[in-house]
Amino acid sequence: MKIWLDGGLRDAESARVSAFDHGLTVGDGVFETVKAVAGRPFALTRHLDRLARSAHGLGLPEPDLDEVRRACAAVLEANPMPLGRLRITCTGGQGPLGSDRGAHGPTLLVALGESAPRPDTTAVITVPWTRNERGALTGLKTTSYAENVVALARARERGASEALFGNTVGRLCEGTGSNVFVVLDGEIHTPPVTSGCLAGITRALTAEWTGAAETDLPLDVLERADEIFLTSTLRDVQAVHRVDDRALPGAPGPVTAKAMRIFQERAAGDLDP
Repeated sequence: MKIWLDGGLRDAESARVSAFDHGLTVGDGVFETVKAVAGRPFALTRHLDRLARSAHGLGLPEPDLDEVRRACAAVLEANPMPLGRLRITCTGGQGPLGSDRGAHGPTLLVALGESAPRPDTTAVITVPWTRNERGALTGLKTTSYAENVVALARARERGASEALFGNTVGRLCEGTGSNVFVVLDGEIHTPPVTSGCLAGITRALTAEWTGAAETDLPLDVLERADEIFLTSTLRDVQAVHRVDDRALPGAPGPVTAKAMRIFQERAAGDLDP
């Protein structure tokens, strides 16, 4: 396996990042996960735009997006596979053990892992912890992912693949690595970014292609929605057949099934929409 680290391809077994890298010591970094189909990345331009926005929001130097593109192409060429998870990570680089940044400069890491198509439906749970819609990291895709690790572990313990959060005012927000959509009376709704959710790439494309509305929704909408589905880079559009103890028989329902079909067709026709 070959990865890109700070300017060139390296063998994964021998590539090393400093023990003082701020991405490790304080979670000072941003990242993107990009779906790669037969060696070709999907929606890479949108992902790189968000990477730059996240870096700016975190106060990191803007990544050299031309270098990131070269790194992605080199990693994909060096590691052929039918379906892959391309991970782009930019950190604050080497720094002191405290929160202050050092002067060494950022670290760029691009790696690829093999993936498999997700099933059409999945189970999710809700968790008692909240997203802070007014936090310093709200809307940024950072490497500070410990909350998601804890919530996803609870979901796995309960036979689910995702955990859904409300925000501090009791509104529906997002999953640990996905956005959530609900169908009410035949119409598709998803929480607005003001809820504290990440502006997901697949979320944006799904809303654009299906006409879904951004709607401020209470968390308990999950108890009465006709259909529920998730979107993410590797899920695409995935129906939900259970939320906590509530079953949604027949998932994917007709509206979700149509959204799945639309996304599949539009994504197949344009790899960089």
